[in-house]
Amino acid sequence: MLLAAGLGLRLRPLTEITPKPLLPVAGTPLIERVMANARAEGAVRFVANAHYRADQLLAHFGGLLKVNREAELLGTGGGVKAALPMLHSDPFFVMNSDAFWPAGADRPLTRMLARHSGERDIVLLCVQPRRAIGFGRSHDFCLDPSGLVTRDYGAPIIYGGVALMGRSWFDDASDGAFSLNLLLDAALEAERLSGVVLDAPWFHVGDPAGLAAAEQALSP
Repeated sequence: MLLAAGLGLRLRPLTEITPKPLLPVAGTPLIERVMANARAEGAVRFVANAHYRADQLLAHFGGLLKVNREAELLGTGGGVKAALPMLHSDPFFVMNSDAFWPAGADRPLTRMLARHSGERDIVLLCVQPRRAIGFGRSHDFCLDPSGLVTRDYGAPIIYGGVALMGRSWFDDASDGAFSLNLLLDAALEAERLSGVVLDAPWFHVGDPAGLAAAEQALSP
């Protein structure tokens, strides 16, 4: 399980002292909420990519979380490739550290594993726009009746920040910074990009408004 962490520029000034993954949401750091989603389905090994204030992430977990420290920003794609030596599974999950669902509300990772049928498949967590909190765009892709992700055919869906993919996707990828979207686009064009719909509310904490909306929804 690889956890991808961004700089959190849109969350300033909150992230000027605290790295985005450690920002508390209703009292619990973002990254712990994301890890709770994975642990609820049996995940036990985690690697986090970190650039900004990586020492705080290491100190928070006291060595219980492997951290791949990026000397320079690599983007999600470049960060995944750099972290491959630290990952033990194939395929593996890539989870953004700024999006989560209530722990125990659904088990989408299990369905994603069932959907993955070959090393060149990529499976995305998909969110229905009406269930998304803190997300500004109307949608990212569409999902056709067979479960394939498309540009414009099927039900509108938001990419939920979780992708299940194999190592072979990085065989021809260059070292250095690049976006994971390059690989998602390639899988889409090859009709190897599929999706599983989350059956729970989904929270995206990308800016102060998203943080406030999540805290309001999660408050007792």
